[in-house]
Amino acid sequence: MSRAEEQLRRLREAERAAGRAPGSVTLVGASKTRTVEEVRAAWHGGIRHFGENYAQELEAKATAIPEAGWHFIGHLQRNKARVVASLATRLHALDSARLADALAVELRRVGRRLPVLIEVNVAGEASKSGCRPEDVPAIIEAACRHPELDPDGLMTLPPDDGTPEVWFSALRSLRDEVAARMGRPLPELSMGMSGDLEAAVACGATFVRVGTALFGPRERRPRPEGTAS
Repeated sequence: MSRAEEQLRRLREAERAAGRAPGSVTLVGASKTRTVEEVRAAWHGGIRHFGENYAQELEAKATAIPEAGWHFIGHLQRNKARVVASLATRLHALDSARLADALAVELRRVGRRLPVLIEVNVAGEASKSGCRPEDVPAIIEAACRHPELDPDGLMTLPPDDGTPEVWFSALRSLRDEVAARMGRPLPELSMGMSGDLEAAVACGATFVRVGTALFGPRERRPRPEGTAS
């Protein structure tokens, strides 16, 4: 059984254990620094969605494997919005009104509409990007001013403190509160990675971002020149 097949099996088992419908959670292969050949092997193993952190890598891999769904899961700088607007099928990291404005301009230019998730720094960690929980409604409102953007959920990367379910539950509760207050459905939750996939699924994730368990340990490779997010 390939790594891809094993991780899909693992996800289906997590869905069953949590009482979730089969196929209700999408596995996004976190393919940062991985080669096109590695991504293609995962595709042949059944993975249909991949997530990139750097605009230059997204451009190269999405061009090479256009049949895949390409998610941008890293922090996005406004000056890289053009690549994401042209190639991504979903953004997991909208964290400001200014980024919403810049992304909408580029989407309008290419005639596309893009579903976006609001990235939330649930624990307020200084080392991580993402907005404060209290800023989520304002960012959703900013995105809704642009017909090119479809804000439909939240994303988080929890602290590495051994209690991921605490932070996953906090994101789900925040989603429920904001959706009720704004009268807007926010069905998607992007949370969980290789080490905490099962906890994320149990807490309501609809996307899990799996890298090491799918591709194996990452070799230390120099980042390509110009790969700022």
